[in-house]
Amino acid sequence: MSRTVSAGRAPLWRDRTFGTYWVAQALSAAGDSFAYLAVPLLVLQATGSVAQMGLLTAVAGAASVAAGIFGGVLVDRYDRRTLMIVADLVRLVLYGLVPLIWLVGPEVWLLFVVLPICEAAGMVFQVAAVTAVRNLVDSDRITEANGRLQATYAATAVLGPLLAGVVSARFGPAIAIAVNAASFALSATGLWLIRLRPVRADDAAPATRERPLVEFLAGARFLWRQPVLRALTVLLSVFIFLTYGFTDVLIYHVTHDLGGSEGTVGIVLGLAALGTVVGALLVAPLRRRRGFGPTWIGAHTICGFAVAGVGLAATVPAVTALTAVYLCCLSIGGICSMSLRQEITPDHLLGRVTSAFWSTHYALGPIGAAAMTWAAGRYGVQVVTLVAGAGCLLVAAGGLCTPIRRAATGPAPVQPGLRAAPAGGTVSG
Repeated sequence: MSRTVSAGRAPLWRDRTFGTYWVAQALSAAGDSFAYLAVPLLVLQATGSVAQMGLLTAVAGAASVAAGIFGGVLVDRYDRRTLMIVADLVRLVLYGLVPLIWLVGPEVWLLFVVLPICEAAGMVFQVAAVTAVRNLVDSDRITEANGRLQATYAATAVLGPLLAGVVSARFGPAIAIAVNAASFALSATGLWLIRLRPVRADDAAPATRERPLVEFLAGARFLWRQPVLRALTVLLSVFIFLTYGFTDVLIYHVTHDLGGSEGTVGIVLGLAALGTVVGALLVAPLRRRRGFGPTWIGAHTICGFAVAGVGLAATVPAVTALTAVYLCCLSIGGICSMSLRQEITPDHLLGRVTSAFWSTHYALGPIGAAAMTWAAGRYGVQVVTLVAGAGCLLVAAGGLCTPIRRAATGPAPVQPGLRAAPAGGTVSG
């Protein structure tokens, strides 16, 4: 008999609140996959420049990092559900402007306004969404809930790029962005229908408030004093520098080097997303059996080989298969680290710890994206992916030299003076 049944609890998929949240976010993720493909295509269509794609990715990423600094403070101060709904509505309006303006004619400058604001709103949403998982399920179900959510996001991402490629080829990328805008209305509606669990009294935020920067630094201190979390933050910051521009380079490789169409790009990204589904389904049993350290290090080792292989691949099927392997292992490593932060962080600090991690983690991403796409245009995709792949292998090797290697299956130990979340409390990364 399973642990869930023996504990007298219904399976997670039968939890109505979690199920509503699950469906709403799946619909939103399906829409996101349209923008994931359509925005780079829109820039490439208007400018023909992979460097412009990378610059837009960099500017949007910088806005996301800036928003992340104070996003955690907002999430810990205010109602998480309300913040998520507001972020959805902001993105609904702004993304909706793009196809309207494109009816008159291409205006690339608009993307440099809309996308950074939407990415900033998206960062606040993601911090709130990660912390909301802790207010949806019991602490011993966090990894399972994260796995189910990520698997569903990935499943919708399989169909999303395929449809986005068809829509972009038939009606243009601007219409695909309109579909993304509509998805935020569905997400906001789903969030409006649910209520999050109240925070435990012994895990509530202090009554007094400090300045936002002081509150943010409280989350950063917790993150830095935890040996495993500190090592993860440093290594993943290097990893994101090496891979933040991977999608732009992949799209350029398929269209420029392999002669693929917009529809081909959609098929590649859609089929490759199956890897994320597989990774999300594998992560919980892998972590239980192998432990956190071996699972995380192994996943990032395979990521390195896959990234290097994409540039060497001379056919679309080979690129698709290697990208699927990359996304599978990226999913495993990401869910592992996110679940660990959720498990060991007090609820009143969870938003700020998440914010501090993501702000640090993504800080080098925009620079990496700009450098990666510039280098791809100048030196070729093969050179860039080989260098990035080698760097990913060094990140995995770094895990062997840090407390990550010894991290066990369960939550990492908390340093003296830092209060961990109650084992049975309601409680993301």
